[in-house]
Amino acid sequence: MATKIPVTVITGFLGSGKTSLIRHLLQNNQGRRIAVVVNEFGELGIDGELLKSCQICPEDGNSDTNIFELTNGCLCCTVQEEFYPTMQELIKRRDSIDCILIETSGLALPKPLVKAFRWQEIRNAATVDAVITVVDCAAVAAGTFASDPDAIAAQRQADDNLEHETPLQELFEDQLACADLVVLNKIDLVDAETKARVEELIKQELPRVVKIVESDNSQLDASILLGFQAAVEDNLDSRPSHHDTEEDHNHDEEITSTNLVLDRTFDPEKLQQELEKLAQEQEIYRIKGFVAVPNKSMRLVMQGVGTRFDKFYDRPWKPEEARQTRLVFIGRDLKSSEIESLLVAL
Repeated sequence: MATKIPVTVITGFLGSGKTSLIRHLLQNNQGRRIAVVVNEFGELGIDGELLKSCQICPEDGNSDTNIFELTNGCLCCTVQEEFYPTMQELIKRRDSIDCILIETSGLALPKPLVKAFRWQEIRNAATVDAVITVVDCAAVAAGTFASDPDAIAAQRQADDNLEHETPLQELFEDQLACADLVVLNKIDLVDAETKARVEELIKQELPRVVKIVESDNSQLDASILLGFQAAVEDNLDSRPSHHDTEEDHNHDEEITSTNLVLDRTFDPEKLQQELEKLAQEQEIYRIKGFVAVPNKSMRLVMQGVGTRFDKFYDRPWKPEEARQTRLVFIGRDLKSSEIESLLVAL
């Protein structure tokens, strides 16, 4: 029987740097033939397009054969409906694939996905090489995804039965608990003391010894990220989850996404200023998309986590494509009409 295809599951919260990590791996693949499955929260395939624009495509020029997009659904909830058919298609091509990368949505639990690799149809042909959890150091330091560790410790000492976890904190902890490697990303945005505090917080949440590597822009060598041979599907008992006793788990239904497509250009600085205001006025966790810029032949990628933004030009606009501005907003109880009105008036 042919060797099983190694699969690396890349998880992490919204905006932690998962897509950048995969993009860097594709651009520095060291001869590996890599297939990618990307799962997005929202209908616009922003992350998939970003990966396809990395300039690393098969010889036939059709990157669609290497990158599979599962949109508008959480992989941990749609394993049977969406993920299983995709894996069947990839397994058929196992002789032409060296490894598979799966980018989960920022709202996905990794453990239910890994369990799918126990299914006989998948188990015989693929194995989970490792689960890599990407953490936004600056966001955690700001308390966006985890409470202050000292305050949590004080509360637990006062009352061990006290409930002080939010759904987002549980998700953050579950993603860490399943990890074989933690990438502490965006360390360039914090000082040494803050970085050490975040690292200590992460260690407190890890159920076993797990290596933590640092990165400032998801720029890590493939030798660090691939080749663990962990067979994760066989040792899930060592990876506890808040949802282990549940038949199904529920996401916070107030966390939604809204998409905005505008046939117009924007001044990047003015647009960013407006988006920063929106992130302060509404509970927006993530903004990502493409922007058409006046007098620019290249497409601008704009990404935001809370009120922190970064942007870069990824590729020239194709002659046949519309120069549209397309943005996805992910947050709690979003007011879509207000978002659209503010940007249309800009």
